[in-house]
Amino acid sequence: MSDVRRLTTPSFLVLGIIDKLGEASPYDVKVEAARTVAPFWSMPHAQVYAQCDRLVAAGLLSEVRQEGGRNRRMMKLTETGRAALEEWLADPAFVPVEARERGILKLWFGARPEVLAPVQLDEHHRALAEYEELAERVGELLTRGQREALEFGIRYERMMVDFWQWAEQRRA
Repeated sequence: MSDVRRLTTPSFLVLGIIDKLGEASPYDVKVEAARTVAPFWSMPHAQVYAQCDRLVAAGLLSEVRQEGGRNRRMMKLTETGRAALEEWLADPAFVPVEARERGILKLWFGARPEVLAPVQLDEHHRALAEYEELAERVGELLTRGQREALEFGIRYERMMVDFWQWAEQRRA
């Protein structure tokens, strides 16, 4: 079995989704990640499959092949996998955020704010409206953690709208 300390955030994303679903194929994990956490943590589907293989090999997931049909691999957390996930969830360690905003990178290398700002503002206003509508529509159905993650998205988009308005006003 591999060392649990060597697990990455994508490893825990897979463990967390399988824990929430109870049992899942790599495809199910990919679909659920796209449906739920993609706005704040994207993960290429090839990485989902690689993580599933790695976690099975490490003994953190068990795997059963469905008979007939597509012969899908169905995975569940093992006790070791559940313990690793619980340990990770309880760990309050700070990890700095990596923003990865393409517009900000372009500004750094000399792009003109008057060209970028209108498009950035439109897109961040759109994302903010989607998050606010989602919060209004299903906010009471979410777990506390899910609601807090959604609130992060709302506050992030508000901050980005504020930033791009500031950048646009400074063109003079």
